[in-house]
Amino acid sequence: MSGKPLQLRVAMIGYGFMGAAHSYAWRAASMAFDLGAVPVLAVLCGRDRAAVEQKAARFGFAETATDWRTVVDRSDIDIVDVCTPGDTHMPITVAALQSGKHVLCEKPLANSVAEAETMAEAAEVARSSGQRSMVGFNYRRVPALRLARSLVADGRIGELRHVRGAYLQDWLIDPAVPLGWRMRSELAGSGAIGDIGAHVIDIAQFLTGERLTALSARTRTFVTERPLPTEGAGALGGGGPRTGQVTVDDAFVLHGEVGPALATFEATRMATGRRNSLRLELNGSAGSLAFDFETMNELSFYDANDPRTTNGFRRIIATEPDHPYMSAWWPPGHGLGYDHTFTNEIADFVRAIVGGTDPEPSMVDGLQVQRVLAAVGSSAASGGAWTVVDSGAR
Repeated sequence: MSGKPLQLRVAMIGYGFMGAAHSYAWRAASMAFDLGAVPVLAVLCGRDRAAVEQKAARFGFAETATDWRTVVDRSDIDIVDVCTPGDTHMPITVAALQSGKHVLCEKPLANSVAEAETMAEAAEVARSSGQRSMVGFNYRRVPALRLARSLVADGRIGELRHVRGAYLQDWLIDPAVPLGWRMRSELAGSGAIGDIGAHVIDIAQFLTGERLTALSARTRTFVTERPLPTEGAGALGGGGPRTGQVTVDDAFVLHGEVGPALATFEATRMATGRRNSLRLELNGSAGSLAFDFETMNELSFYDANDPRTTNGFRRIIATEPDHPYMSAWWPPGHGLGYDHTFTNEIADFVRAIVGGTDPEPSMVDGLQVQRVLAAVGSSAASGGAWTVVDSGAR
């Protein structure tokens, strides 16, 4: 008889939106993929004891805790999954790495370049001891976008000339939406810049294999004051018509350079009617690619080498077994959803741990995106001045 499969005991810090998505993925990954190990939901940690106990029962965690420091020090924990607001990413991640844990940390990596540098340095030290770490840019795991990356790498669009990226949401259009942590700079670092801009910047660089090297940016905060929450996690005060200042951006736009290409990016949480539209278009000398997450199983591809009488953008349904990740899922035409991006992400992370390989994106990749976010903020603060992105070279 074969022995019991290897178990990897997971402690998750945070239980909000990302905590729910990650919890689902930790459970689903070993059902969909042959991982070589079984993730075990061991501990869920959050500051509100009653809330964390309720979420632990729903998500399937065996235990709860209210102090992350005691969790990362436990000898029976193998993986720490950081799903907290950005202001705590650095201390939790560094402490977990120094305690011998593998770490998955949500994006953006940190609230500042200095914090991200500290995290990347800690990850490199831990790597020498066999610990693995990864940043949670889940859109890298969309099969259609993985296919797009392969087409670019294979030269199917030729020399890159234009990169267009946009991430459009509308969940803040109502001024009555309470002042949550994502609207407070001391907790989130930035608004649309880091919350969703980080995604579109990362995926554009991932698809092209190039870096955003210089840019000019502008930001705008459309609703500058919002009601304070009155109950639950993150509450800032009691009842009554009290309000607080929004201290982050609602939207940004930039133009810049991605390798040899001209680039434009925007991200907003104020695009009325757009729920979660992550859009990318790449134009090259031999073809183009276009994607919108609201139709996430589709990729548009234009091949300039096709006959002029019949060419045009073709609609690829990226659900065939030989498309990235799809051999683990459903028959052709049965599309994936948002949740699958996290399951694919967790599967990649666990297989890297088991195989002793370096998962991507690394903390260094997260640091590079953090430097782009810092350049966006710096340019916007100076009225859109042309700003070179720090390369990290010293």
